[in-house]
This record gives sequence, C-alpha cells and structure tokens, in this order.
Amino acid sequence: MEVEGPRPLETPPGGVPDVVDTPEVLDRAVQALAAGTGPVAVDAERASGYRYGQRAFLVQLRREGAGTVLIDPVALPDLTTVSKAVEGIEWVLHAASQDLPCLAEVGMRPTGELFDTELGARLAGFEKVGLAAVVEQLLGWQLAKEHSAVDWSTRPLPEPWLRYAALDVEVLIDLREALAEELEKQGKLDWARQEFAAVRDTPAPGPRTDPWRRTSGIHRLRSGRQLAVLRELWAERDEIALQRDQAPGRVLPDRALISAVTEAPRTVAALTALPVFSGPANRRRANRWFRAIQRGRAVPDSELPAANVPGDGPPPPRIWKDRDPDAATRLSRARDALTRLSEDLRVPVENLLSPDSLRRLCWRPPAEPGEASVADALRDLGARPWQVALVAPALAQAFATSERDGKRHGNGTDRGDMA
Repeated sequence: MEVEGPRPLETPPGGVPDVVDTPEVLDRAVQALAAGTGPVAVDAERASGYRYGQRAFLVQLRREGAGTVLIDPVALPDLTTVSKAVEGIEWVLHAASQDLPCLAEVGMRPTGELFDTELGARLAGFEKVGLAAVVEQLLGWQLAKEHSAVDWSTRPLPEPWLRYAALDVEVLIDLREALAEELEKQGKLDWARQEFAAVRDTPAPGPRTDPWRRTSGIHRLRSGRQLAVLRELWAERDEIALQRDQAPGRVLPDRALISAVTEAPRTVAALTALPVFSGPANRRRANRWFRAIQRGRAVPDSELPAANVPGDGPPPPRIWKDRDPDAATRLSRARDALTRLSEDLRVPVENLLSPDSLRRLCWRPPAEPGEASVADALRDLGARPWQVALVAPALAQAFATSERDGKRHGNGTDRGDMA
C-alpha cells in the first residue's frame, strides 16, 4: 500500500516528553507502561564511535495509553522494572539485533513476541530497509535522520535530538501493523514470526577470540612478528580507550596501528614522525606506544601468533577449487539455486539461508544428499522450518546436478583427506 507524496513528520503529536532520570519519575513511567495496551515500541541510542563499548545512552518506549517515555540509562542503569512492566507484551523494534544486547545490559529483555520492522521489510522484499525508507514507503511519512550518528552520551541531550528519538518510537506501532499486513498479503508472515523468534532467542555473543585480528588493514601484514607487534599495539589502545571511555578508533585509528607495524620505527622520534602519531595526544603517549612495539618485537618465536587461525568451519571458498573441486562445484550450483529462489520469492539470499550454513553444508554434505537428509542437515545448522521447507529441495537438486557433473568430468576427490 504505497503512499505518494511523503509528508514530513517533524514533531511527535504529543510533543517531546522530558527525559526520565530519577527513580521517582521512573516509577510513574513504569506504572503508565504497565497500564497501557497493545505492543510496546522500543528503541535505544548508543554512542558508537564516541564511547567505549556499545551501551545504551537513551532508551525510548511508546505504548498506547502510556505515550512516549524517554529514559536516561546513565542516571538509571537498572531498568528491570521497565522490563517487568511490559512482561509478556510484544516488543516492536527496528533492527532488533543491534539494540537487544545494550538493552539487556540495563535489565530489559523481551519475554513476549518480538516484531522486527527492519527484518520484516527484508522478508517483504523492500530494496531499502532503513527506518526512514520503510516508514516513507508504507506510512507516507518522511522522517529526518540527521541525528542518527550523534554522540548520545552528551548531557544534557539537545531538544532536537530528543525529538528525533521520540519520533523513532512514535511510528513503530503503525509501521508494525502495515508490515504485518504486507507480509500476510505475500504469504510471509509466518516466516517473519519464525525469524523474529530466532532473533529474540539468540543468546548474546561471547567475547571474541583474538579481537585484534579484526583490525582494518591487517591483510597487509605478512609475518608472525608483525602480527605480534599489532597485537601489543591493539591491546595498548584498548586499555587507553577503556580508561578514557572513548571509542578505540578515536584514540588511534586502525590505519595508524598498521602504519606503526609496517614502518617499524626504531626510536620514539621515528614513531612520532609518522602521521597521526605526530599529533599532540599521541606524542604525549609516544612512550606507551613505543613500549608496546618493543613488547611485540620481544615475543619469542615459539609464541608468535599464527598468520591464519583455523576456524571450526570450512576453509575460505576461494581455495575450494584446489582443495576440493567437488565442493567448489556444489557451492557454485547451490548459490545459483538460492539466487533463483531469492529472485522468485523477493527475499534476500542471506535471509533464505545464512552464508556460513551454506558453506558448511556444501563442504560437508550428507552422505546421501537427498531432500530429507539435506533438510535434517539444515535443521542441525539452525535453519528455521520455513527456510528448510524452501531451501532443502533446491539444494538437494543442486547437489544432484553437481554430482552428475562430477561423474561426467571424472572428479573423485576424497574430502576426508582435506579437512
């Protein structure tokens, strides 16, 4: 139900509420939310790129009968009473997987159903799935997004920012209704519900192994010694960032870490001659940075980090053709089959089946890859019932085709020798 001529939505009809930042006002807000009706719209604002970590600096809720509530989780770090007030109630969020972890940190977890308007828009085949784009397409409102990347740790929060934050939850309930109608019309509402439940029930990720390996530009480093120096520099930066409650990239950008490794300065003066390190803040920390470099250089050869850390999954697909030609053919055929299915259903390929699951299945398919065994393998990989029903037949056919191609061309690689 596309609406022509988007109308600017600049101010919530009920005005911008005051920020809840005392226990007494929070109690009243909790009572109002508990007395409200229908689903609750939920959103959170973080200070990504400004502060250390991904914690929430503003929590927004809206429920019929309660209105909009803006809560300061810095002043009120325990919001379990808010979560209890809407226990068993459907939560409506946009891109829920981004907000649920920081909401959990302040004691807010959905216990009823969840509706993710961003994920719903993907399943409905929308080309643009940002909140403003989906609201414009389905509701005909034009949302301003100029404050999406501001520093939400700022106190006091400026009124224009609060207006922006209030508008985000203002539209979510209406958007949920319009999206549910669209998904129902396309026969995808049950698919969406299964996906929403999976997002809600996915446990929070644990600490990353070797997070320093995610440094942008690490592909330029060729030796274990260089990786050891990078690891020490990364750890030093992380410690400073934590101490200063500052995003690591604002302490020192990744490109500066990589430059310090590749240029290999032998003195503090040589280090501070490098771009970024010549700035006032990093000149003051020059000795800390240089000591980190020296620690990396002093790591014994036997303790140097490996250039490549084997994961628990298959190797990178770029080497499959050499390691296992049959698996490479299976992956190619499977990707083609899912692409066709994606186009027919107007559902992104990655939502039909996660790329990781597809690679695992193609690298180690069932011994007899018929539709039933492929379906069992997909369930073992965590695919939802709607995905299994759609994808298993297509993949079984793709595997059968690749097997016939392999026999025709004489491929007979023993995958068991290539783990």
